[in-house]
Amino acid sequence: MMASFGHGTRRHPRSRGRMWSRTGTDRATLGLIGVICAVAGFFVLGIVLGPAAMVCGWLAMGRAWSGARPTAAVVALVLGAIDTLLAIIWLSGAATPGLGMI
Repeated sequence: MMASFGHGTRRHPRSRGRMWSRTGTDRATLGLIGVICAVAGFFVLGIVLGPAAMVCGWLAMGRAWSGARPTAAVVALVLGAIDTLLAIIWLSGAATPGLGMI
């Protein structure tokens, strides 16, 4: 009822304390987590960690291809895609783990 007495909600729909920042440490942290997932995915659970790295990289880029892209976000996205592709190839049986090692 407070909105009808001159306290409209159109200007500021949420309180300032509940809004998340769109730049800064949140995106940098997501990019770093994505890079760590992508690198770890090359060694264990690539089929899980690869897509996780891709999602973290995409969210760290701000869910858009245009604009400024943090380096860690792009690295996480690319390495996650490579990791996922290698895991799919390995699971399909076209390659064996440790090919050429023995």
